[in-house]
Amino acid sequence: MNKRTAILSALALTLPFFLAGAPDSFKVLYENGKPVPYSCLKGEQRRVIVPTVYRKKSGEFRGAWVATISNLDFPKTDTPYAFKMKFRSIAVNLKRAGFTAVIFQVRPSNDAFYQSKYNPWSRYIRGTEGYAYKNFDPLQYMTAEAQRQGLEFHAWLNPFRVVKSTALSKRDYLATLAPGNFARRNPDAVLSVPVQGGNMLMLDPGHPKVKEFLLNTVGEIIANYNVDAIHFDDYFYPYEGIRDLDAATYRTYNRISKFTIQDWRRNNIDDLICSVSSLIRKNNSSKGKQIQFGVSPFGIWLNQASTKYGSPTSGSESYFKQFADTRYWVKKGWLDYIIPQIYWNFSHAKAPYAALTDWWSDTVAGTRTKLYIGLGAYNLKPGAAGWGNSDELKNQVLYTLRRSNIRGVSLFSYKHLFTPDNAVKKEAVKKLVVDCWRGELPYR
Repeated sequence: MNKRTAILSALALTLPFFLAGAPDSFKVLYENGKPVPYSCLKGEQRRVIVPTVYRKKSGEFRGAWVATISNLDFPKTDTPYAFKMKFRSIAVNLKRAGFTAVIFQVRPSNDAFYQSKYNPWSRYIRGTEGYAYKNFDPLQYMTAEAQRQGLEFHAWLNPFRVVKSTALSKRDYLATLAPGNFARRNPDAVLSVPVQGGNMLMLDPGHPKVKEFLLNTVGEIIANYNVDAIHFDDYFYPYEGIRDLDAATYRTYNRISKFTIQDWRRNNIDDLICSVSSLIRKNNSSKGKQIQFGVSPFGIWLNQASTKYGSPTSGSESYFKQFADTRYWVKKGWLDYIIPQIYWNFSHAKAPYAALTDWWSDTVAGTRTKLYIGLGAYNLKPGAAGWGNSDELKNQVLYTLRRSNIRGVSLFSYKHLFTPDNAVKKEAVKKLVVDCWRGELPYR
């Protein structure tokens, strides 16, 4: 079989997953001299085919996450001027590179990058929780500057995290927080979950005080700031270690006798998502706004082995791990957009990129929820399986935009795009930004 015949045969196996009127230039992906399988299902014969030419979509979304937790993408600053200059440089870099939106973490750990009645100033602003700047509101500035640069500003909130990890006891750690911190004032609504290096503290999603507090938090932002979206990340119940730590809350507050503790947990998250959605829509209606609500969950809902509606994958499942029923939220129409974190490459053994991306495309079909794909630029490095290829990121975008139900992508995270720490990452970002988007980067 010659090369042309092989490509045409592979294309025939994959055409149902592509748009009609496909570009006339395409290629089969190979790794280590072998075609990359489409999925990880046993006996999979389909191959991954991507266009060789980038074609921009109308209204294409191009987002970048800017993480403030542990100052990952945004440093501590001593003055309002320093804060302004840092954010302005981020906004300018994103705009010149061709991005359309900045997803900025305004609430990394039960705290705030904005003036709040409910959350103390974040320690990641100046170094101490409860302290920021006099007569300067970072979020007010950031929304105005993003608008000036022609970028959407999505206010990213981690709803439940109090601290990622601490060696202190819950009591001792809470005592270090600002006096007004909700977690310090309501220790009964805080769970201590064992993790490597100590304990993670998080708000208990099943406690009624927590839901009220989070709705007040979202309500404050949408009432006082000109944000384009409220954005939740993937941290609902913890990935590991919850065990029966919330059993007392379950016994006290569960009102549906048939619910197991697992059902109850999922219902707690469903209820929060539904309530936030309703809050934002009511505010939009009364104030004439168009604020969106989006979530960026773990990439796998359920595998096909668990349900016929699942994806052709075999990895961890958000439905059971984080008790996040993400497909249900889409089908119920609670989200304006969803950005599943598909931080895996095409040849991943449990969650190959092509099959999972297509599953999400099929999932949003016929719903009101827009789909963007979350890409893990941080993975790119020499020698890494799949991610050692500087074409991987570009190929993921080329593949993704073939589907009519996928409106764009978002990349994690800013520093990996604009201060890449290895040659593969640097080249991969250039191939996407410069070659595809015709954008500019602050390095050669």
